[in-house]
Amino acid sequence: MRRVLGLGAAVLLSSFAVFLVPFVSPGDPVRSMLRARMDVGAMDEATVQAYAEQFGLYDPLLLQFGRWLGRFFRGDMGISYISGTPVADLVLPAIGVTLSLAGTALLVAVLVSIMLGVVAAVRAEGWPDRVITSATHALIAIPEYALAPLLVLLFAVRLSWLPSAGFDSPASMVLPVLVLSLRPISFFTIAVRSGILQALDSEHVLAARARGLGATRTLVRHVIPHGLLPLWTMVGVWFAGLLGGSVIVEVIFAIPGMGRLIFDAIVDADIPVAQGGVVVAVACAVLATGIIDLLHRRSDPRVRIGASRG
Repeated sequence: MRRVLGLGAAVLLSSFAVFLVPFVSPGDPVRSMLRARMDVGAMDEATVQAYAEQFGLYDPLLLQFGRWLGRFFRGDMGISYISGTPVADLVLPAIGVTLSLAGTALLVAVLVSIMLGVVAAVRAEGWPDRVITSATHALIAIPEYALAPLLVLLFAVRLSWLPSAGFDSPASMVLPVLVLSLRPISFFTIAVRSGILQALDSEHVLAARARGLGATRTLVRHVIPHGLLPLWTMVGVWFAGLLGGSVIVEVIFAIPGMGRLIFDAIVDADIPVAQGGVVVAVACAVLATGIIDLLHRRSDPRVRIGASRG
């Protein structure tokens, strides 16, 4: 319950920060908020004041925030300044695209890193370990904004193997997923390798070997399940990071996801769309992090015992 309350508080605080955007943006915040409801360009000052009082835009901030949050939870995120479309109609399809992109990239990263991490740990100090460790450290240093154009030039422009933009076919997903998954693969592989090495030296593994259990069965039944425990915490954190970090990838590959939507909204000063997109993205990230954390607590008795003693 404490964890759930903490996650709810995180979403609430981030929502309040997003709500304050019109008040810290250039220009009159009252006119800015009225733009979400009507065309205020041709109104005189007296009409603007009358509408502002009608909608309660001079009420205390906390009262306004409560009304705004209530409308948000009912699905009323406002109207786009640019297109005149309800923000919910723009945000919900975009978050679906971003979730599928981030989820696919994370799944690829987990599967590849488990394979590489196990091989590196089992062959510790051998040439497979040295090659895998060197490659993972090299990939950590390459940011997405540098890697994405290079992959486009190679696979889309020079070789013509894959499309350079879009997100409407399995082929168009390859390059964005590859760009987003390479850095998590590097961090996950290092974590898996470390966890497997620690598990190999643990007492229950030594006891299993002493009872005559074969090396392969010991690795599958005892070493890998315990060695992967550090990975699951990182998965939750990285999933939240991919939801926000996909902005560059979605812009480069023209993917109609949440990152691209928020980027365009900020460039166009479309405050309702930016507000709705950020709140939904934060809520999804916090929810994913909380679910992974709870699953980690359920799967690792040491975490549950430590939490109960705390």
